[in-house]
Amino acid sequence: MIDRPSRIEGFAIISANGMIADAAGEFPDAIRCDADFAFFHDSLSRMDTCIHGRGSHEGGPDAATRRRIVVTRRVTGLAPDTEFPQALCWNPAGASFEAAWTELGGGRGTLAVIGGTDIFGMFLKIGYDAFHLTRVPGTDVPNGRPVFPGIPPQSPEDLLSAAGLAPAESRILEPARNVTVTTWAPRP
Repeated sequence: MIDRPSRIEGFAIISANGMIADAAGEFPDAIRCDADFAFFHDSLSRMDTCIHGRGSHEGGPDAATRRRIVVTRRVTGLAPDTEFPQALCWNPAGASFEAAWTELGGGRGTLAVIGGTDIFGMFLKIGYDAFHLTRVPGTDVPNGRPVFPGIPPQSPEDLLSAAGLAPAESRILEPARNVTVTTWAPRP
């Protein structure tokens, strides 16, 4: 029986100081980018399942029907999600990731990791096959929520590198603001 995804990809858009949300946990307008939103949703359309915390959500027209694992402390291990019909609630303190993946019926499918901070950090240890990091220069989100635990003092790039990933491809999504997405992949 297969108890891990065939591919795990992370997706995050961050401010210049590495934040994914403001102090209240809200997505800051300063890092909104239509081109990244399109990239993100196009990428999600090729994923079988997504995983996120209670405060994270991808939105869009397919959100209600997408298979997902919702990481939460509201359950002791694994339980059906009452908000999303195709979802499973998972508490890492009460069950392994492999158990959650198997319970959801993940098989050899692909998994999109979409946040928040602790979930992004957890998968630095589990292992990413790719992490798509979109950076919006010239933005600062004071006292915000970082993409990974350990920011600051470390940068997102330092933490991705420490997890065995290296920049593999980079492209500009929004030339006017120089918004770029860099895909990090395991070092050969």
